[in-house]
Amino acid sequence: MPKNENVFSSWAAWRRRTASRLVHRGWRWVQNAGAVTAQRPGPYRFRSFGTGSRLAFPLGTVFGEQWIEIGEHCVVGEQVTLTAGMMPDLDLGPDPVLRLGNGVVLGRGSHVVASAPVVFGDNIFAGPYVYVTSDNHSYDDPHEPVGKQWPRSAPVEIGSGSWLGTGAVILPGARLGRNVVVAAGAVVRGDVPDHAVVAGAPARIVRRWDPEAGWQPPLRTPPPVPIPEGITPEQLMALAGVEDGAGTLDDRTDRAPDPAV
Repeated sequence: MPKNENVFSSWAAWRRRTASRLVHRGWRWVQNAGAVTAQRPGPYRFRSFGTGSRLAFPLGTVFGEQWIEIGEHCVVGEQVTLTAGMMPDLDLGPDPVLRLGNGVVLGRGSHVVASAPVVFGDNIFAGPYVYVTSDNHSYDDPHEPVGKQWPRSAPVEIGSGSWLGTGAVILPGARLGRNVVVAAGAVVRGDVPDHAVVAGAPARIVRRWDPEAGWQPPLRTPPPVPIPEGITPEQLMALAGVEDGAGTLDDRTDRAPDPAV
């Protein structure tokens, strides 16, 4: 016998599903249309904006963009704040104040606040909710509210190839070398040498690279096995199906078909 169906309930469920699909489809359209690129700058007039870079929509607070330079192929996530100056409509002089190099990635909800120069090198990756600033509150006068005292400012520089973990804070005057790793939640000030790992609040060096001895203290896990040069996507899919214990990746790629064939 046919089952009794509630026509009105089915109709209501169909409407909810349809409305949900329309809302998500519309939001994707808004995100794409609102993203800032070199070809579609929206209301912003950056000092320079590199090819292939994109600021995701919705943006965080953005002002002083005339003093902000963005390199090529940068990815800036949603709700990221980029500001030059302590407030909008200031004349900051002839030089850039905030500069992102090529290939910089800023995770969702991050803030970069610059009055003194803040410079990112190339290929720097920052997780979500990272905070980088050249300004810090002062509290010299014990009788005046801290928020009303004139802040101290100092330039910030982050070396190429560095990684900033989720929630990291980079304070005024910090100078990070090349390929520095900043652990999640670390608070960094002062100088950090090349190829160092820092963690904690305040951040301290917990690991460094020695050209002769390697990482000290040694890493606890072996390095990832790189994908062999010239291997095709089809071969990678085939390798993914090989059972555990069937040999190392190097052994298995030796048995894979020659890509040149």
